[in-house]
Amino acid sequence: MSFAFTVNGEPVEVEATGMRRLLDVLREDLALTGTKEGCGEGECGACSVLLDGAVVDACLVPVSQAQGASVQTVEGLATNGSLDVMQQAFLETGGAQCGICTPGMLMAGQAFLASGQDATDENIRHAIAGNLCRCTGYTKIIEAIALAAERSPHP
Repeated sequence: MSFAFTVNGEPVEVEATGMRRLLDVLREDLALTGTKEGCGEGECGACSVLLDGAVVDACLVPVSQAQGASVQTVEGLATNGSLDVMQQAFLETGGAQCGICTPGMLMAGQAFLASGQDATDENIRHAIAGNLCRCTGYTKIIEAIALAAERSPHP
């Protein structure tokens, strides 16, 4: 079957079975390898992308659910070679270490910024609760998201 949707603002069309994982379509068919596979069971958040603005685990989403939708991956954050405010904040605070969770954390952070919530530790922790990190202890990640929120225009 053919599925048409938008990825990082660009229309795409892929041939795939409807139950093929969005993660595999992104990585293998569209060569967007920034989205990582951690557990493959929706427990770690490494494969988090935004589907119509909502954080989803791409390892659990069949490509058929992306039909007609908008998907944003970590590759869609930077523009014209310039880091997005969230990426810059992660760089400055040391929020990224081994890099496995970073794309998913960035996408969860993007969704948090879009929510317009106050950037309290509690709100940020809640926003990234579906994303596991085994390296940082979360402190630097929370600092990065708070810094990005401080620098971002408020909705």
